[in-house]
Amino acid sequence: MTGSAGDRGPARGIAPAIPELQTERLVLRAFRDADRAPFAAMNADPAVMEHFPSTLDRAASDALVDRIIDRWRTDGHGLWAVERRDDGAFLGFTGVARLEYLPVPEIGWRFARFAWGQGFATEAAQAALEFAFETLRLTEIVSVTTVANRRSMAVMERLGMRRDPADDFLHPNLSEGHPLRPHVLYRLTRDAWSRTRPGPVTRHHRTTAAG
Repeated sequence: MTGSAGDRGPARGIAPAIPELQTERLVLRAFRDADRAPFAAMNADPAVMEHFPSTLDRAASDALVDRIIDRWRTDGHGLWAVERRDDGAFLGFTGVARLEYLPVPEIGWRFARFAWGQGFATEAAQAALEFAFETLRLTEIVSVTTVANRRSMAVMERLGMRRDPADDFLHPNLSEGHPLRPHVLYRLTRDAWSRTRPGPVTRHHRTTAAG
């Protein structure tokens, strides 16, 4: 579950250079101003945000976009906007983020409801994993979500990630007794990924600036 609780506010400066990845059906690219309205609509959808503490209003959604762009600047990686190649529709996000309560970067995703059930989350996350292991040279990546989020756990398992119940934890940014506080953690090492990957999923790779 890629969230915003406890994240730092945005820094000011030159827009970061963000790699653009293309898969068979998708483009993973920097967020643009035109994405803010569909992103806010997605974050205001109770079905999309079922496993988060609350929906986001427009101001909170825009602030999240600003933080996403800032993390590319500070970390050298982060979350991409995901666009459908056929028609340019904004579908959601995926990417590799550093969260203060996790020991290694997390791969996460969030997609608009109309994009569910078509394999987009898995396809986008496969490209993000390829970037994480081949470009960033990470040795391990994790993904977390609340225990009730079977949809996200199914994506993690399709990616080859594995859960050890000993790694499950209580989310530190949620209060004691909160129904979403119990979380699961899935892991994938670069060695395990390299043994089981079906082949390259990224067809094109270039760099663009956010904005």
